[in-house]
Amino acid sequence: QVQLVESGGGLVQPGGSLRLSCAASGTIFSRYVMSWYRQAPGKQRELVASITMSGTTNYADSVKGRFTISRDNAKNTAFLQMNSLKPEDTAIYFCNAANVFYNYWGQGTQVTVSS
Repeated sequence: QVQLVESGGGLVQPGGSLRLSCAASGTIFSRYVMSWYRQAPGKQRELVASITMSGTTNYADSVKGRFTISRDNAKNTAFLQMNSLKPEDTAIYFCNAANVFYNYWGQGTQVTVSS
C-alpha cells in the first residue's frame, strides 16, 4: 500500500521560512513525478511545484523565486523549501506522486503565515 506522509508545516511570521517533507513508502519512489499542491479555505486546490523523475522542476508564478522543490530518491522523500513566506501562502499543502498509471495523495499539512 502506497503512503505519502507530509510533515514540516506550522505557524510562521511573514518573511519566514518552512521546509516541508513528503515521505513515500510502499512503492518505487523514483518512478513518480512528485508535486506539491495547496488549498486555501474557500479556494480550489492549486499546483505549487513539481519535479520530474530526472529532476526538472516547475513552479507556479506566485511562488517562483521563493520556493524550491527537491527530491532524494535514495530516501524516498520530496521536499519543499519555502522562503519569504506571505500571508497568502496560508493553506493546507498536499504531496502528490503521479505517473501514467497511478496518482497518490498525502493527507496534507497546514501552513499558516501570520504575525
